[in-house]
Amino acid sequence: MTKQSIPDSVSRRSFLRASTAGASAFTILRLELVRGAGAERLRAGLVGCGGRGTQAVANLLSGDPNVELIAAADIFEDRLNTCLTQLHDPKYLQSNTQRVAKFAGKPVEEMMDSVNKRVRVDAEHRFIGFDAYKKVIASGVDVVLLCAPPGYRPAHFEACIEAKKHVFAEKPFGTDPVGCRRFMAAARKSEELKLTVMTGAQRRFQKEYVETISKIKDGAIGDVVATYANWIGTPVLQFNGASWPGPRGQRDPKWPDMVWQNRNWYSFVWVCGDQVVEQHLHNIDVINWVMGTHPVRAVASGGVAWRPKEEPYGNIYDHLVTDFVYANGVHMTSHCRQFPSGSYQDVSELVVGTKGRSNCRNLGTAGLDPYVQEHIDMCKSIRGDGPYVNQAMAVAESTMTCIMAREAGYSGREITWDMIMASQLDLQPKALEYDLKLETPPLPVPGQYKFV
Repeated sequence: MTKQSIPDSVSRRSFLRASTAGASAFTILRLELVRGAGAERLRAGLVGCGGRGTQAVANLLSGDPNVELIAAADIFEDRLNTCLTQLHDPKYLQSNTQRVAKFAGKPVEEMMDSVNKRVRVDAEHRFIGFDAYKKVIASGVDVVLLCAPPGYRPAHFEACIEAKKHVFAEKPFGTDPVGCRRFMAAARKSEELKLTVMTGAQRRFQKEYVETISKIKDGAIGDVVATYANWIGTPVLQFNGASWPGPRGQRDPKWPDMVWQNRNWYSFVWVCGDQVVEQHLHNIDVINWVMGTHPVRAVASGGVAWRPKEEPYGNIYDHLVTDFVYANGVHMTSHCRQFPSGSYQDVSELVVGTKGRSNCRNLGTAGLDPYVQEHIDMCKSIRGDGPYVNQAMAVAESTMTCIMAREAGYSGREITWDMIMASQLDLQPKALEYDLKLETPPLPVPGQYKFV
C-alpha cells in the first residue's frame, strides 16, 4: 500500500499498532476486506456526456474488461446521443484504445470489439434533465462517473455518497466555497463508508509522477524550498467544436440563458470556476501533493488581456498569477494563462530543493496512459484486489486552493485558508430550469469586487 492509498484517518503508525494488537484489529484495518468487493462485472453509469465523459467511459472499459456501461444522463439529449454514437464508432474506439492495446499486448481490434459490446445503455436507461443524475444513481449501478460541468459536482457527488455508490469524479469539485465545503462533507462520509472515490486528477496515478514524488518525499532533492506551477495554453471555447449545435461560434437565438451558459459552460464562472479552477487545478494539485497539504494564504493578480468582451467569452479571466504560501513558509508561484492559438505554451510543475530540483516526473519511469491507469486502480479498489483509493478530500482541498487564488485575484486582497473556508460565496442558480433567465455578472475588478 502506497502512502497516498492510506486515508488521513488511518496513519502508518496506527496501522502498525493495530496489526500487532491481534487478528481482529488487523481485519478492521484491511480496507480491501471491509469495503466489500461487489459483483465481478461492475455496472457503471455516466452523468455528463460531453467529450470528457465520453472519453472517461472509453478509458474505463478499455482498462477493465469486467465493467459495462448501463446508464447515461445529460441535460441535453443531443449530447447524450452523440456520446453513445461515438462509443460505438470504430474510429473513435481505435483512437481511444490503441495505446492501451499496445501496452497490454492485445490486438486493437479485439479491444475495440470488447469496449463496443460493453456499452449497453438501452432506451429505458437514457435520462435527460437536471434531475437525470438521480435516475442514473437509482438504475442499479455500482459506480457513477461524474463528468458534468464542475458547478454541478457537489450536488451530484453528495447524492452518490448518500446512495453508497463508488465514484469517479472529474475535477474540479466545485466552483465556489459553499459547494466545495458541501463536497468535503460528502467526502468525509465516503471515507467512513469505505467507498472508492477516484478523481480526474490523473497525475496522481501516472507512474512517472508517483515514483518521482515518492522520491522527493524521501529526500531525493533535499528539503523543498520553492515550488512552481504553470498552465499556459490555448483557450477552451466550447462553441468552436465541430459538434456545436448552434450557429457556428454564436448563440442560437432560441436558447434561453440557462441553455446557452450550459452549452458554452467554460466561459461562465458559476459553472466552470475560471481557468485557475477548471484547468490549473492539475498543476496546483501536484504541488499540494508534494507538500502534503494546502497553502495557508494567497495573493494574486490577473484580468483579461485578449478575450473579447463579447457574449461567447463570458466572465472569466484569461490570466492569473498567484503567490501561495504554505504553513512552513515555502512559496508556490502559480502562473495560469490563456493565449490565442499558436502562442507560447507551458503546462508544468517544478520543485526546488536544497540538493536539486525536479519537474515531478524526471525521477520516475513511464507507465500506462494515466487516464486509463486511474480506472484500473479504481476497479481494483472497488473489488478489493488492490489498494483502497479515496482521493475525494485531497483533491477537494486542491479545488479550494484554486478557488482561494481566484478570489484573491478578483478582490485584490490576500485571502487566507481560514477566510476561504468560512466564505459564504455561493454562485449556483437557485433554480435549475431550461428557461431560467440568468444574467452574466460583469468581469471582476479588484477594489470593486467584494469577497464574501
